[in-house]
Amino acid sequence: MKDSNISEKHRIISHWVRQYSDPLYSWAFYRTSDEALAADLVQDTFLAAFQHYERFGGSSTAKTWLFAILKNKITDHFRRVLKSGSLGLDSHHEGTVEWFDDQGQWKRAFRPQRWDTENENLLDDAAFQEALAGCLRRLPSAWASCMHLKYLGGNESNVICQQLNISASNLWQILHRAKLQMRACLEKRWFKPN
Repeated sequence: MKDSNISEKHRIISHWVRQYSDPLYSWAFYRTSDEALAADLVQDTFLAAFQHYERFGGSSTAKTWLFAILKNKITDHFRRVLKSGSLGLDSHHEGTVEWFDDQGQWKRAFRPQRWDTENENLLDDAAFQEALAGCLRRLPSAWASCMHLKYLGGNESNVICQQLNISASNLWQILHRAKLQMRACLEKRWFKPN
């Protein structure tokens, strides 16, 4: 590649970094609830864009292309997390409780209650977002990965199963346990049951 082409590539990528870093970071943080991880994923996105700049043909906008790269980086991260350890289904994570008795019925102390909230726009509340992110961070990493992909990433279950190479029943079990743990955490950190 000629020096003028390399220089032009640097100029364009530098412009993209200035223009798109904030929206990419916001999107990555929303999907990971981890500031350092979000920053790393954005950095990896720009590195990949620089390394594969020749693949950007202009058929989409630079922003669309960068977000597609970031989405793949996030999915790859969650796939690595899930594959790096067990699914966490047979072990107890700190703070995990047994919600059901031997007959599979809710234990009285853990029966879901109606949450007392007047705020219908909780996701717009910064304090609630902080509590929610804190609860997500307390989940075993494999559980958090599946929650992020399903509920924050908006992926269909069959797509998640294919991406993570797990069965539908494993995914259901992970999500079920993660939702129970999230509920218990949010009740402790945010809601007071009626």
